[in-house]
Amino acid sequence: MSSSSVSDGILKFATQYSLYTGCIIFSFGVIGNGLNLLVFTQFKQFRTNRCAFYITIESISNLIYQFLTISLTILTSIYQDDATGRFSFCIALGCSYDIQPTLGCVPSNYVAVQYLTYFFYPVLIGFLPIAIASSFSMLAYHNVRRIVRRQLPIVRRKLDKQITAMVLMRVIAFVFLLLPFITYRIYTINFPTSRSVSMTFAIGKLIQAILTSIYIINYAINFYLFLIFSSRFRRQVKVVLVKKCWQRWKYWCCSINNRIEPGNNTEPHNSQIESDENI
Repeated sequence: MSSSSVSDGILKFATQYSLYTGCIIFSFGVIGNGLNLLVFTQFKQFRTNRCAFYITIESISNLIYQFLTISLTILTSIYQDDATGRFSFCIALGCSYDIQPTLGCVPSNYVAVQYLTYFFYPVLIGFLPIAIASSFSMLAYHNVRRIVRRQLPIVRRKLDKQITAMVLMRVIAFVFLLLPFITYRIYTINFPTSRSVSMTFAIGKLIQAILTSIYIINYAINFYLFLIFSSRFRRQVKVVLVKKCWQRWKYWCCSINNRIEPGNNTEPHNSQIESDENI
């Protein structure tokens, strides 16, 4: 078997890998971020918490990013090319990027290379999101210490401790999932591989596909991370899904089918839900 056919096979596998992993991550991400929004908007305690507000906004931005990513992934599978680089960089920053037949979308001048190497990837993609998340985490930690000193209700204290732990876990996961992708992108920008070196080019594309999928997990993992490491969050999810959404759905269905007896009092159920929010 010639090296050309092997490299073609690797490129095909990389494209298929990007497509299938992209669809899987997209599916889990939409479900997870949707449930995050549901939980953090349904619980009254979360509505006045600034860190919970940050997680809510992040979930919305994650959904937007995932729809953009899956679109670019589908374009990549259709055109058998690096659609991400071609459309998001070469068009948006056309004056600094060229589409070269053997290299694809590459920086066209020294300034663009320096910008990507020292600012775009390490600062905008790496440091800035970490700094924002860390700021909210430190804010939550400060609130926990203040609440302990002021001896506020135990429910409020537990909530802030929970949010602090969740944001810290999010920051740690973000760093570990982000660093490999940023490191490799900076390397490929400074040392691009020509298509004429077919085997090296194909292996590079496969590595990029794997690291990109790991990076994109960042935008789908929040809900599942909170679910695994926070027993309190698991109980809150159960309350929202079972005692709020499901009960409301049953009530709505019964109302449509005229199966609810006149004069039924739903106050005990509502009061039970309110007490469950204090878990």
